[in-house]
Amino acid sequence: MDKVVASAADAVADVGDGSSLAVGGFGLSGVPGVLIGALYEVGVSGLRVVSNNCGAMESGLAVLLSAGRIARVTGSYIGANKEFARQYLGGELEVEMIPQGTLAERLRAGGCGIPAFYTPAGVGTQVADGGLPWRYDGSGGVALASPAKEVREFDGQEYVLERGIRTDFALVRAAKGDRHGNLVFNKSTRNFNPLAAMAGRVTIAEVEQLVEPGEIDPDAVHLPGIYVQRVVELTAEQATDKQIERRTVSAPEDQPDAQGTVSG
Repeated sequence: MDKVVASAADAVADVGDGSSLAVGGFGLSGVPGVLIGALYEVGVSGLRVVSNNCGAMESGLAVLLSAGRIARVTGSYIGANKEFARQYLGGELEVEMIPQGTLAERLRAGGCGIPAFYTPAGVGTQVADGGLPWRYDGSGGVALASPAKEVREFDGQEYVLERGIRTDFALVRAAKGDRHGNLVFNKSTRNFNPLAAMAGRVTIAEVEQLVEPGEIDPDAVHLPGIYVQRVVELTAEQATDKQIERRTVSAPEDQPDAQGTVSG
């Protein structure tokens, strides 16, 4: 089955207001920015997003967030996204913060048809006991808090019950994909992308390199095409448009660094 669609706009055309989205990426690595941009152009709003974070440096999901298109975020990291923090603390955005490993497993479980699982992460905290602020009232008070979760003991240790996540759509980015939807991710871009793809009922993948079926060694496939419904081939310009969130390279020896200090 050829799953390639003509454009990103066509691929997201049926994403409506209030849809839930699982979105891959971590920081700026592996973010499906072209598909997110297409959603922005469509003008959908009230989106319920499940993603590790909500964009950075005015890119990725930050494009939708800054435009007020996102109503709820399920994630594990706010980071340096000041607009995310402002909307959350100002009562404009509902946010469910959960441990990062739990988020990954909830996405994977949803994609595998597992409705719920027990984990020790969060036992003895508000993650299990409830009371985490999901929405503030804009005046410093809590308008909506997380409910308590079931805690059960196994072999003398307590575990909290976490539910698997399924979303209406998933948006991911891959380094390579074929027309059947088999995907390969490059290094650190293989972060939340496979897990987000598994959780979506309709998964849309933007790929930097499109190849024909059979050109990817089956042993090299990171995500089988059974999880992918639509594939968008990126242009050469789109495929190479990658940002660096924070440069950490050292100054060459005997050269002044940013403070004017000479090393070596």
